[in-house]
Amino acid sequence: MREFLLGLRLLSGAGRGNRVRFFLMAVGSSLGVCALALVLTIPAILDAHDGRTAAREPQTTSAGKAPAGSTLVLQRRDPHGSKPFTRVFVARGDKDTPQPPPGLDALPGPGELFVSPRLHELMRAEPALKGLLPGREKGRIGGAGLGDPDELYAYVGTSRAALAHDPDTGALRSSGYPYAPVPVVEPSTLTNLRFALATLVLLPLAVFLSVCARLSAASRTRRLASLRLLGLSTRGTQRVNAAETVAAALLGAVLGLGEYWLLNQAMSRSGLPALRWYPADGSLSWTTVVVCLLGCPALAWFVGRASARSAAANPLAVRRTAVPKPPSKWGGLLLVTGLGIVSGFCATGLTDHPATSDGIFAVLVVGGVLLTGSGLVLTLPWLSYLLARKVAGTTRSLTLNLAMRRNEVEPGSTMRVVTGLVLLVYAASLAQGVLIEFEQVSKPGNPVQDYSLPLSALSEEQESRLAGVPGVRAHARTMVSWSKPGPAGIPPRATALVATCAQLTRLVRHTEGCREGRVMRLVDPNSSADPDMRPGASFPFELRTGRRQVAVTLTIPSATVVMRPYDPSAIGDASMIVPPTALPAHARPRSGSLVLDSDSEPRVVRRVLDGIGGVAPTVSVEPVGVNVDSLQQIAVIETLLVLGMITGLVIGVAAFLVAVTDRAVERRAQVTAITLIGARARTLRAVQSTQVVLPLAVGLVLALVTGKLAESSYLVTGGGEVFWDFAGIPVLACAALGVVAVAALGTLPLVGRRIDPELIRRD
Repeated sequence: MREFLLGLRLLSGAGRGNRVRFFLMAVGSSLGVCALALVLTIPAILDAHDGRTAAREPQTTSAGKAPAGSTLVLQRRDPHGSKPFTRVFVARGDKDTPQPPPGLDALPGPGELFVSPRLHELMRAEPALKGLLPGREKGRIGGAGLGDPDELYAYVGTSRAALAHDPDTGALRSSGYPYAPVPVVEPSTLTNLRFALATLVLLPLAVFLSVCARLSAASRTRRLASLRLLGLSTRGTQRVNAAETVAAALLGAVLGLGEYWLLNQAMSRSGLPALRWYPADGSLSWTTVVVCLLGCPALAWFVGRASARSAAANPLAVRRTAVPKPPSKWGGLLLVTGLGIVSGFCATGLTDHPATSDGIFAVLVVGGVLLTGSGLVLTLPWLSYLLARKVAGTTRSLTLNLAMRRNEVEPGSTMRVVTGLVLLVYAASLAQGVLIEFEQVSKPGNPVQDYSLPLSALSEEQESRLAGVPGVRAHARTMVSWSKPGPAGIPPRATALVATCAQLTRLVRHTEGCREGRVMRLVDPNSSADPDMRPGASFPFELRTGRRQVAVTLTIPSATVVMRPYDPSAIGDASMIVPPTALPAHARPRSGSLVLDSDSEPRVVRRVLDGIGGVAPTVSVEPVGVNVDSLQQIAVIETLLVLGMITGLVIGVAAFLVAVTDRAVERRAQVTAITLIGARARTLRAVQSTQVVLPLAVGLVLALVTGKLAESSYLVTGGGEVFWDFAGIPVLACAALGVVAVAALGTLPLVGRRIDPELIRRD
């Protein structure tokens, strides 16, 4: 306790420079703690969303088996653009009325409507939505009944007669399930997401906090050596140094939690792309607070004790600036162990039975990646020392000799500057692997995406506008034959595709034998033929021309078009192709659909669905083979990964800036001494740049190699088709060159224009 109080007294009485350094340590620690709290709170935000959606889910029984007078409920989930739009129709019963779901004070009666705040705003902007929501708006759904503030959700009160005959109607017993019907992120995907965020943020964060705890390391070491020479014990000296770093880290942790609170308030109100939450969802849990308030000071304690070890063990050598011992080689053991694990998994990718991330392998993959990253950081000082010693012993260049001799004496000082940037490149390589793995899981099997919309709900103007929605590459109509049921039952029905040969070519994978202007039979060689769709069979189709009904009978011809549709496809069941010129002008099928086609990339699908929602908001859209909820999940995960990348980038750049600034202050006396004996400013700038660029280049090469091995091990065990990401190498190489350029520019301020000889005499 005495050493701790002594450290605080030295902190308060060591002058303005020491207090400024303490303030910088606290500010740097606060940024790191804020980033740590953000990463730890993301799963809680997702869990809060899923908890509310699970609590409102209706528990039902079969309407036929329920007692008379039970409350009936029917749930409809449709896309509105690329967002899900949920309507819950409720018919209140007169017996045992269940409790209302969260967010409502009472179940809606007939003609009453409760909507979410976002849907309330949307109904004003799009009045046509009122056709899907019959009744008058009585109130809004509270936050307890919504997954997020932007959710489109409505409770519609109706009569029992309106729901009694629908097969999907159930009798409402209560609300709430132990799990969310549609989670924001699937559990298996959430595991990969946590791994990515830990790699992108936590590894650079640990380096950043260590850099902040080692500010002004040389000056502090000399001061501690003086205390040791005055009679303070070895452990006492270490505790004095640790007291200062712990006090700065603790203050930084408190400031960081406050910064996160402000950030949560701002981000929850503005939202991120595809992700919104309530401020309470992102509130700090006790676990997060304890981890931040204990973890950051604990890291500072160990760093402080380690940095004071040399001053406590040999104070005379520190005061007389003796040559320090070479860096430890034990960090290489971690690097070799991690590389052995990831290389082993990569080797299985060359065999017929690659390893999977099941059981113990899941732990080994994560452990191998973390050991490789940690070993990379701990091995860099030793490699920098070897490189400096070798180059300095062979070169005849004054610039190289000065630069390498300084790196040989203080390899740790240089590596504190470059370690954050090296880890940034290593983490970027892993981020590429996570994105590739997720793309393999979420990428649709089809290169195209079809959308089917009922023609009966569209006007000619809407149909024309829908064909021009950005992202739509092809469009056509389908029409279904109709005839009255006879004694033998319902007659067979045929589906005709109203399109030109050019339109057909864009809608299917391959066509052969199509001739413009002729009605032809469509044949798919990969599927069995319907016996009712034989040549010569006739089918009546009803068309509308204005207010008149027109009947057209089409006969399936013998001339065939061989087509290979995509699977699934909106026109796969069409039995004939009919050119638009074969139908009356301005005629529209009574029963049919408008088929739109686009690329299947998730961004394109979301853009097309949003465009459809803007043209025809009330029309039911069937994105063939696509679940709108999965589109939402893809968007959320992309948002979180981008957030993790930005956070890791900010931390890496901040670590570099802090280390460069600290190094400039620490090296002023040395730069002044070399300047006074005749060195030019140009030479000194070249020396300072070389001291950073050469070790950084070695570290970046190692980061590229080890990062690619770690990425490949992750891809191999992920079970996807892509094991080796050769396409990502040029991107990382360009990023590494950019990092070198930034580091070289960042070293220029190390050489100041003002020369103060008094700096040589200052201790």
